[in-house]
Amino acid sequence: MTTRTIAVVSAGLSDPSSTRLLADRLAAATVEALRARGEDATVEVVELRGHARDLADNLTSGFANEPLQAAIDTVVGADGLIAVTPVFSASYSGLFKTFFDVLDKESLTGKPVLLGATAGTPRHSLVVEHAMRPLLAYLRAVVAPTGVFAATEDWAGGGVDRSLAGRIDRAAGELAGLVTGRPAATRPADPFADPTTSFEELLKGR
Repeated sequence: MTTRTIAVVSAGLSDPSSTRLLADRLAAATVEALRARGEDATVEVVELRGHARDLADNLTSGFANEPLQAAIDTVVGADGLIAVTPVFSASYSGLFKTFFDVLDKESLTGKPVLLGATAGTPRHSLVVEHAMRPLLAYLRAVVAPTGVFAATEDWAGGGVDRSLAGRIDRAAGELAGLVTGRPAATRPADPFADPTTSFEELLKGR
């Protein structure tokens, strides 16, 4: 049985957050969908709130520190990606955008991605299609047809609304189908691991 790695990027700012809750639901459903296809899966979560200062430093210095680089490597080296953001000012959060700004523009080429967003009211539901999907299309990722939006009312009573649960399962099945249609991913080599790599080559690899 092949073991796939699913990276989860959650841009929620509180702890706990509805963004992380949706991300966890999407991840669990994707794992189940992969197992139904005969493949095992592991999930690696990147909470962007813990890298907020690191991301700001990366923008100004041009280099990621060790914790942020580990998060980047997790995303780049995964077989599939689940990316979830809260909605601020009718779009994805600045923290979410900053993370994708620091990625190499070719690093997500062809990677299967499932998108999700959370907000207080359903009126923001088109953020997935109008903001998130174009961003990932620009990075040449392969985005699952179904994006999942969850408003506060979808979590009423501490459970999951039936309609939301159906969207989660459908989107997870689409991501699993995209992942199983590709060879297993490999983690990018660390250029700093080879002491003979020149500074010029390190700059080219950024």
